[in-house]
Amino acid sequence: MMPMILPNQIRVLGAQRAVSTDLFAVVFLVGIDVVARILPHAPDFTPVAATALFAASVLRVRALSILVPVAGMWLGDLLLGFYDFRVMAVVYATLALPALAACLSSRLRRPGMIVPLLLSTSLTFFLVTNFAVWALSPLYAANTSGLVKCYVAALPFLQNMIAGDLCWALVLFGAYWLLQAMRAPRAGIA
Repeated sequence: MMPMILPNQIRVLGAQRAVSTDLFAVVFLVGIDVVARILPHAPDFTPVAATALFAASVLRVRALSILVPVAGMWLGDLLLGFYDFRVMAVVYATLALPALAACLSSRLRRPGMIVPLLLSTSLTFFLVTNFAVWALSPLYAANTSGLVKCYVAALPFLQNMIAGDLCWALVLFGAYWLLQAMRAPRAGIA
């Protein structure tokens, strides 16, 4: 005689499957972040912000999406070397912004919001992290001229970050949507 499965057991099994699928996705995305940071690349042309937004868009347990950029950065820094922990904290927090924003608003997870959200978080990253570098390091004079020099010196990094965020988002979301389309049942096929 087959054991009877109750509806509550089915829900629990479904939730366990969702969490394990989400954990696999988190590990995969963190792996992409670490490998992309370690391999030679243009400065700031990394997938970290894009994987954060992607995770917040596809994971069922959205809170896990904040782990993606933080774990990816920490593991990458573990291999590449750490720097001023105050600046690191600012960098990690601003790279988690796409995930945080998408977790807080389902509207920001819509396909039409991917580019505006990544552009705004790239610009926020540029402004906040370079302000932190200016304020927390002796590299620039502690005056308006020093702040302007800091931002001007960082402009090429902004260009690379925007290009990297958009390129990696295209790869991640494009592959995801392509797989979804391939898995969907085809209408009209007998």
